[in-house]
Amino acid sequence: MFTGIIEEFGKIIKLKSDRENLHITLESNLTKELKVDQSLAHNGVCLTVVNIRENQYQVTAVQETLQKSNLGKLKLGDFMNLERAMKMNGRLDGHIVQGHVDQIGKCTRIENKGGSWMFEFEYDSDQGNITIEKGSITINGVSLTVVNSEINSFSVAIIPYTYKHTNFHTLKVDDIVNLEFDMIGKYIKKLQSFYNS
Repeated sequence: MFTGIIEEFGKIIKLKSDRENLHITLESNLTKELKVDQSLAHNGVCLTVVNIRENQYQVTAVQETLQKSNLGKLKLGDFMNLERAMKMNGRLDGHIVQGHVDQIGKCTRIENKGGSWMFEFEYDSDQGNITIEKGSITINGVSLTVVNSEINSFSVAIIPYTYKHTNFHTLKVDDIVNLEFDMIGKYIKKLQSFYNS
């Protein structure tokens, strides 16, 4: 379980395909605090640390994860948003994030608002996910509040701190991002579908 508050970046230094899996090696300031078998969110995807060597560590993404997320599109030198699992004795600064990406989305617009940025994203609404204005959304692991909500698109406002301390400053129009929709909203939509059938 995570909060969507990014702690650090991880820089991809090695990508190795192994049958249907992808082994990802990253370099990060967090490495010294990690241990093998620990869960860590990478752009919002919960992955297990399988190897640590000095300031580098390795995780593995299986085929299902690669299909549902943007991890299969990673390149050497890319930076990933990292967050360790939340502690149950602390404040929940973001919102409840499972680290299970629901689907990908595409950045369709970036507008500099003179001190902040407005990012707009599209997603395939046929997969049954929804957003609501002022509701929560997780983009590449970052907990955010929805500003405008449409059937298959939404926008978020990014403050300078978030822009600088996450990989939002590297996002461009047409980039693919990982989306995890609000867990409570998903349960309500699922319950509603039972009553409407």
